[in-house]
Amino acid sequence: MPLGKKLTKKLKKNLPVTGPQAPTVYELMQWYCLTTNTHGCRRIVVSNGRLRRYIWILLTLTAVSLIFWQCSLLIMSYYSVSISITVTFQKLVFPAVTICNLNPYKYSKIRPHLASLEEETTLYLQDLFDFDGSNVRRRRSARTQPATDFLQSIPLVKLEPTEKGNLMAYEIGTGKVRSVDPRTVRTRTQTVVRSSNPTEETIGFRLCDQYNKSDCMIYTFSSGVFAIQDWYRLHYMNYLANMSMEEKIQMGYSAEEFIVMCKYDGISCDYRNFTLFHHPLYGNCYTFNGGQDDVLMSSMGGQSYGLQVVLYIDDEEYNPFLVTSTGAKILIHHQDEYPFIEEIGTEIQPAAETNIGMQLTESSKLSSPYSDCTMDGSNIPVTNLFNKSYSLNICLHSCFQRAMVATCGCAHYNQPLPDGSQYCDQETNPNWVFCFFKLHEKFLQEELGCRQICREACSSKQWSLTGSIANWPAANAEEWMLRVLSWEMGDIIKRNLTRNDLVSFGVFYSDLNFRSLSENPSNSIVTLLSNMGGQLGLWLSCSMVCVIEIVEVFIIDCSWVFIRQHWGKLKKKWAQKKESQVQQPARSQERKSYNNSVSLGDEDPPTFNTALQLPVPRPDQVPRTPPPNYNTLRIQHAFVQGQEHSEDDIESF
Repeated sequence: MPLGKKLTKKLKKNLPVTGPQAPTVYELMQWYCLTTNTHGCRRIVVSNGRLRRYIWILLTLTAVSLIFWQCSLLIMSYYSVSISITVTFQKLVFPAVTICNLNPYKYSKIRPHLASLEEETTLYLQDLFDFDGSNVRRRRSARTQPATDFLQSIPLVKLEPTEKGNLMAYEIGTGKVRSVDPRTVRTRTQTVVRSSNPTEETIGFRLCDQYNKSDCMIYTFSSGVFAIQDWYRLHYMNYLANMSMEEKIQMGYSAEEFIVMCKYDGISCDYRNFTLFHHPLYGNCYTFNGGQDDVLMSSMGGQSYGLQVVLYIDDEEYNPFLVTSTGAKILIHHQDEYPFIEEIGTEIQPAAETNIGMQLTESSKLSSPYSDCTMDGSNIPVTNLFNKSYSLNICLHSCFQRAMVATCGCAHYNQPLPDGSQYCDQETNPNWVFCFFKLHEKFLQEELGCRQICREACSSKQWSLTGSIANWPAANAEEWMLRVLSWEMGDIIKRNLTRNDLVSFGVFYSDLNFRSLSENPSNSIVTLLSNMGGQLGLWLSCSMVCVIEIVEVFIIDCSWVFIRQHWGKLKKKWAQKKESQVQQPARSQERKSYNNSVSLGDEDPPTFNTALQLPVPRPDQVPRTPPPNYNTLRIQHAFVQGQEHSEDDIESF
């Protein structure tokens, strides 16, 4: 009988279940190698000679290794993506256009709130160019009102290196001089590298922890202009934090005076087609096609079918310390996006006409496991403070604002206010500036973990911009245009306009070619399975049925055999343990009965085993044997007496 049939007969005889189950793993492997369609495994068993068997074992293992390698590459390629670019010509949605004046508030209206800051800034500028101590004291003693504690707590300083290589800090306002540890001098994020030029001087301001005066930092700038602007803006936000929103809106520019002319798709429009958006830094901004009403569509490309606007920026009302350039700022974005105009906005200069051509590109990425992007930000553990659709900038700003509230106890003025918190100001939070600069350093150095938490959005819309600039108005048309516009805005501005008061720009689609960038899986599940099947057929000449057979034999059957073998051993050990536990009380009971002399009577004589187990009596408790009756040893006398009795009995009979 062939070996395979013998094994099959033995399996059916030994096991109560059907199928290729085996009492041992060795017999199971033998049965599998003889019955499988995988030729390499079969050749291992039927080959004659050890050399051939070893060769087939080596070939089979090599083929299995190659299959694992190739299949792992296929699985890795399954998670790769390919980008497809689709260009279509269709009617497009016109984006939202947000416009801001570079000067957020009218200088004449906000100046009374900044009187002490204005005077202190002017004195600092005078001190930077005249270091005569008597003149400084004379000018500072002549000012109308004293500086606030907040202005004195953040003094402007001038750093000068000494001949010995040390740094000396001169407070510009008070004239105090102190030595400075170079490790405490920073350019907002990094420690200043000592210059090889010993005569180099830098301007900055000094910040100290209000609860620990010994913990101080000096933040320097490459130019005194930047130092004055940053110092001024720092105090400027402290004043704005104490003003109400209604008061700030009234100090800004209304839509009626900001938007002079408007035209869209060849049809006239006005300020009523814009919605107010108040920005913390740029004041009253206005958005065209923001999505509150029906979203506008573009049916044609070109400048004539876009948005054309003329703005009144009011050059005379600019704050000289806050803003050093004139013009407007514009941002093109989707209706659901928050306009981060201070970061990605485009500046437009006055006395010129700026035309901006757009090209829409929509990108769509695959989420996990293909990339680390998020669909809508719902899986990001950061609360969206902007009430707009998720974006990476929204997540980063929200994360920093939450850290600001948790660390400093108040919110920064540049970002939206979280629930249950208030904006930072000197009266309620005297240490907020020092805390903010420390926290901002950690944020830039990615120590807050915001970069690890926040992820990019999977879908986005981007408008590629192409700009062109021309002089506006032209020299021969300037006179009549300015006269007409001054007459039309006479009730609002009450003065004659100049060309530096106006900004003109246009926004339009260059063409209606819509580009779509989408990611698609390089391999589908069907392609993956077919490629893996090809690898199995190439190296082992087996199909998916053989793979199922391998899973059944090597996982299910081997596990079943292993469990049966160990289950029998466990049952045997358990039975032996239980039997030993039962025998121990019985033996103890027998030992107790052996010590009782009544239990061994005439009707139950001791056996050999019980006799061996009887207790050995002590020598003093062994009973003595009585002396024998020596008369009974006289056999003849006893015999005669017995004979006499017998004769008498006969006679009586």
